[in-house]
Amino acid sequence: MDIRTIKTFQTIVRLGSFQKAAEELQYGQSTITMHIQKLETDIGVKLLERGKKLQLTEAGRLFHQSAGVLLKDYDYLNATMTELVQGEAGVVRLGVMEPTASYRLPRIIKPFLEQHPKVQISIQIGNTTVLTQMLNEGLIDLALCTTPETGMDHTFDPLFVENLGLLIPDTHPLAAKEQIYLRDLRNQHILITTSICPYRKKLESSLLEKGGSPYSAMEIGNMAALKFYVQASYGAAVVPVITARPAPDGTVLKEIQDLDSGLVTGILQKKIGNSYSSIANKLITLLKTELQQI
Repeated sequence: MDIRTIKTFQTIVRLGSFQKAAEELQYGQSTITMHIQKLETDIGVKLLERGKKLQLTEAGRLFHQSAGVLLKDYDYLNATMTELVQGEAGVVRLGVMEPTASYRLPRIIKPFLEQHPKVQISIQIGNTTVLTQMLNEGLIDLALCTTPETGMDHTFDPLFVENLGLLIPDTHPLAAKEQIYLRDLRNQHILITTSICPYRKKLESSLLEKGGSPYSAMEIGNMAALKFYVQASYGAAVVPVITARPAPDGTVLKEIQDLDSGLVTGILQKKIGNSYSSIANKLITLLKTELQQI
């Protein structure tokens, strides 16, 4: 069976005539006859009784009912595939790390989705380690994250630097200090994220290099929660500046003079096996354009 022969059969039934079906479909009458013969041969049963008036056999009536549903599904599928190719429909599975997921992405994708209402974007939030693993396992199509530890199986396009600052309670001894250096954090109580968080890794290596160790620490598993614990006077925290500007009530955001530039953030993709839809490529282009302006 093929779609053409099914459409021919449905047209004949609707118009009640081989000739009228041939005129509407712009086929020769011999082609119409051949389509019906092929269809009946393919399914192995007679569908039409030919005479002065066409009549459906019992099998023909059943086939006519079911074929209508089939053709609607086919037309829907065909339209969906056309929209996919033209970049007007599809699903993009995007992995994003914080703070990009909460502070940058919403304003970027909202107008994109308004312009492409048939597109679905699935957003998975995690750190670079988790997102890299998800990419390897085919659970996401691409990721917005910091530079991965290895790059043999991936490509990474740097887009912007996520700057870091020191958030402290306004009653903290360092709050009145004009310029703060990493060595000033020596023996201080610092709020840190989990051991696989790139922001924590950046902080720890910088403290070791610039004389900020030893220090005491309290681990907070969610970066977004750090500022609330600072606000409650649990200690100081090095946070992405975008998450603490303006500084919450009762806190002060300070620049750390000798903390090198923050963490590079970009688009991570698999090196081999990428075959993006048109809409995915449109989204990648938009992300690059918007995030490179930061």
